[in-house]
Amino acid sequence: MSQVRVQLSALQTALSQVLFGQEQVILELLATAVAGGHALLEGLPGLGKTLLAKAFAEASGLSYRRIQFTPDLLPADVTGTEILEDGQFVFRQGPIFAQVVLADEINRATPKTQSALLEAMQERGVTVSGVRYALPEPFLVLATQNPLELEGTYPLPEAQLDRFMAKISVLAPPRATWIQILSQEPARPEPVTGLDLLLARAESQQVVVSQPALEAIANTAQLAAEEKHLRMGLSPRGAKAWLALAKALAYLAGRAHLDWNDLRNAAVPALSHRLLLTEEAQFEGIQVKQIVQDLLRRTMPK
Repeated sequence: MSQVRVQLSALQTALSQVLFGQEQVILELLATAVAGGHALLEGLPGLGKTLLAKAFAEASGLSYRRIQFTPDLLPADVTGTEILEDGQFVFRQGPIFAQVVLADEINRATPKTQSALLEAMQERGVTVSGVRYALPEPFLVLATQNPLELEGTYPLPEAQLDRFMAKISVLAPPRATWIQILSQEPARPEPVTGLDLLLARAESQQVVVSQPALEAIANTAQLAAEEKHLRMGLSPRGAKAWLALAKALAYLAGRAHLDWNDLRNAAVPALSHRLLLTEEAQFEGIQVKQIVQDLLRRTMPK
């Protein structure tokens, strides 16, 4: 086990002492960070999404900024702007210039402001007055949204949703955890000294993937394109995100090769926001998770 893997294990333990009963959420967040992607945290208010983002930044030693998205937020409030200082224009960086950026309630901002953030996510930089400014590395956007509240929101279009490597569902913790939550204050995470996420990303990319696993991903993409309950299937970018997330899960488990469970465990967070149901399927109460599980049953061994 490499040194960075030991540090990631310590980070996982530290986060579990902050957000009780959410081990799967923490694992999926770490896998997304290791794979070099961005995560959309979806859940009801009060479940600890903001707490997790802040704790992750503190424990990993990364710089952190939080942006509260509102309808009056402007693109320059995210990326930064030029101001006149001593007779010349000087660029003042916005809150996007941090290694961990929390975009809180991202669906409350207007599409123009959402696009400014999502362009930075894709390009890893912002352009102001023709000058490009690179964002720090590693760079991770954690966006949150409430899955139920729709009034006064601007849902992310499909092309923008696709910029997120994973959509992580934050659900209420199990009943056994409630007493711990009510009786114990979460610990402040101790920073994991010397954690190098860029090195972790490079090591996770070395995870060996078999030919049958690659064929299973391709077969899943083909079946998704033919699925009658879907109006949008799996794109090549989505397939690559699924593979990268699965490799990161294998890496975090301390294995040098990908197995079928890694692909299964990465499928829902990597695909649930990319496979879009038809209106008829939504009316029938079909859920994307059901479609994903059915596709996996048809393309992977038991």
